[in-house]
Amino acid sequence: MIRPTIFVFAKPARRGRAKTRLARGIGDAAALAFQRACLAATLRKLARGPWRLVLCVTPDASVRSAHLWPLHTRRKGQGWGDLGTRMERALLSRRGPAIVVGSDIPDLSAALVRDAFKRLGAADLVFGPSRDGGYWLVGSRHGGLAMGAFKNARWSSAHALADTLANVKHRRVAFAATLDDVDEAADYARWIRRSPLASS
Repeated sequence: MIRPTIFVFAKPARRGRAKTRLARGIGDAAALAFQRACLAATLRKLARGPWRLVLCVTPDASVRSAHLWPLHTRRKGQGWGDLGTRMERALLSRRGPAIVVGSDIPDLSAALVRDAFKRLGAADLVFGPSRDGGYWLVGSRHGGLAMGAFKNARWSSAHALADTLANVKHRRVAFAATLDDVDEAADYARWIRRSPLASS
């Protein structure tokens, strides 16, 4: 049996370059602290499970900068291209089930990822929708099923999920839980009011 894979997509946490849309609303220091805390929490939550965990980073050169990343984490570069090209490349690299998640989803949990993998038992692709019209998770039962899924998707817009679904209308699609990523100051304000991570 082929072991499933989770790719956590991330960028280095660097002041002035971290979560730039969020930083415009809450400042560079707070955005940097959020990025570091959320990535560490994501990797901690997913560290143990029936899957192979890979931290998939951009730019590729940062793979070699061990000081930028949590210790003992398998890393690889995302490669060239837009977000869709990079996600497709990651999914196509696996013969078995694979999922891509972001590193800015505070409510992500191992149980939700397990549920998404379970849904791939009866579907070709699985999506975890976000309330802003995008998605926090995408996965395929095997890599070839992701081919062309992300073509011309309008990233960072309310159309990202709809554009992707239009590309895969002849494939069996399942949906995982709806969660929010934290891209804007309003997202951050909602999260910080309720989150134990925010006060830790």
